[in-house]
Formats: sequence, structure tokens, C-alpha cells
Amino acid sequence: MTRRLISSGSKFEGEIGYSRAVVQGDWCFVSGTTGFDYGTMTISDDVAEQAEQTFKNIAAALAQAGFSLSETVRVHYLLPDIADFEKTFPVLKKWLGEIRPAATAYQAALADKRMKIEIEVTLFKG
Repeated sequence: MTRRLISSGSKFEGEIGYSRAVVQGDWCFVSGTTGFDYGTMTISDDVAEQAEQTFKNIAAALAQAGFSLSETVRVHYLLPDIADFEKTFPVLKKWLGEIRPAATAYQAALADKRMKIEIEVTLFKG
């Protein structure tokens, strides 16, 4: 079974020592991803805009991995303020509404105070 490491080019991957995604056989595990625009290293103050950029970042990693968001079986949402979760619902529905993966939301501190949401997905091709 081949293992492939996918990088987004984020400086965090090298500094911390992780991959944006790991493909192992028919599975793809995407690390917690945030709403940073990695081209400019900027992030919006708005949680919904961060969620949108996060899914763009995830989609870019999946394209490299040979997966599609439609193969998502599990999603975890991490938010420092769980009260912000409802503000992201339209974005979540846009990206995952037809897919309807198993999902869990957590309130948790994130690595950077500017981050308002982090999303992690697991995909299965089969």
C-alpha cells in the first residue's frame, strides 16, 4: 500500500513537521486546515469567510491527492468560540450539503488567535 504526503506549501507544515494530507491506500486524511490564504498568508476576521477559504485549501490538497470532497466520510470542526459555529452553516451546506458526512464540532483553542475555525476531513475512495 503506497503512502503519499501532500503539501499545501504552508510554512507551518515545515515548521511543525506534518503534511496537509496523507493518502494511504483508498483513504485520505486531511490535517486540520484553516482559512489562511497561503499565497498571501492573510486570514479574514470573519468566521464564514474563513470557513470558505478553508474548504478552498482542502479542495486544493484533495486535487493533488487525487480525491474529491464528494468522497468525504468524516468531518471535524474546531472552533475557539462554539457560538460562531452557526455563522458557518451556509458555507458548510454549500460544500458538504449533498455529501452529508459524519460530523462533530468541538470548542478548542487554536494555534493562532486569528483562526476562528479549523476543519479536518477523512475521505474514502471505494
